[in-house]
Amino acid sequence: MNRRSQWLLGLLVVVVLGAIGYYLARHLHPYDEVIDRGPSPQVRANPWLAAETFMRHRGLNVQTVNGLEVLEQLPPKGHSLLLLGDRDRMNARQAEDVLTWVRAGGRLLFVAQALWDDDKLMSGDVLLDRLQLRQFLASDLPSLPQATPDNYPHLTKLYLENEQKPAYFSFDPDFHLEDPANKAQSWANSANATHLMQLRYGDGLVTVVTDADLWTNAAIGRYDNAWLLWYLNQGTDVTLVFRSARDSLATLLWRHYPQALASLGVLLLLVIWHFGLRHGPLLPEPAMARRQLREHLRATAAFVLRHAGQDRLLRALQQDILRRARRRHPGFDRLAVAEQWQVLSRLTRQPTAAIGQALRPPLKQRLGAAEFSRQVAHLQTLRNAL
Repeated sequence: MNRRSQWLLGLLVVVVLGAIGYYLARHLHPYDEVIDRGPSPQVRANPWLAAETFMRHRGLNVQTVNGLEVLEQLPPKGHSLLLLGDRDRMNARQAEDVLTWVRAGGRLLFVAQALWDDDKLMSGDVLLDRLQLRQFLASDLPSLPQATPDNYPHLTKLYLENEQKPAYFSFDPDFHLEDPANKAQSWANSANATHLMQLRYGDGLVTVVTDADLWTNAAIGRYDNAWLLWYLNQGTDVTLVFRSARDSLATLLWRHYPQALASLGVLLLLVIWHFGLRHGPLLPEPAMARRQLREHLRATAAFVLRHAGQDRLLRALQQDILRRARRRHPGFDRLAVAEQWQVLSRLTRQPTAAIGQALRPPLKQRLGAAEFSRQVAHLQTLRNAL
């Protein structure tokens, strides 16, 4: 290929590349695409993360803990305690510690977690029962007539002074709080139920709500939910308790390592099965022909001794001696006891005292092995002499 052809080929390549670039510049446009990968691990692990962040942005100091041990270092004045998590394992002593802390000037916000039981006259929620408050299902309440139309019957409304419109919150409308002792000083209602109550307790303040789902990561941005959380805790340092009692080690292991525990259980079963197997052949039954009469007699005596006691064996020997004496001396049964001993003494050539000692009724207390053997040997000597 000559030089001119090379120049023409290069020019053609440049023109083609330029045309392609021009086309791409006219038809391709940059754009941004957001890929939703779901909540981060921190959000999934903490349902109140958005609530903590919001309160910090509003200037509140917030700390999160996993147990009520924090009360020992938490001064009541100027502090709020939020029990938004599960309290099924809270006991009466823990409830008393919390209320003592409130009585000294602390603020408490907790969720009612049990329904009132008319038969037991309690709900089982130790905090709710101590405060003499009750929770019911809203469906069990009679419908109240509405004086004015309510455009948001399922939303909870809170009316403040100098405000013409209420604040709206998305409490669960299925539950209702009641205050039979009339201790509550403020409350918030939906169309047919009360979902928030606030009452003074000593120098402190207690706020009870039917649920805390409105402050979770997914719901805190709706309506005035976030504002209510700030409003209830304004001017205080906030401590949020995830659980009122720590889970046991077994519960934590089962929650985080169920597959490992199941595998361990299978392994233990296999180990038990392995060591429970018989190794080697069974021993053959001993031949009946090899057993001697002495062995049978010894086994029979051991059985009687084990199940009937010593007196049964001694009485049997004594009866055998008397039976042989009746055969050797006619009329033996008609003799007095002393005369029978004299007859036995003459027949066996044993002293009368030894005869009497051998034929006396067996004692109720158990004899020692040596004494029992001597007694049996003496009786056998008398029997053999007859």
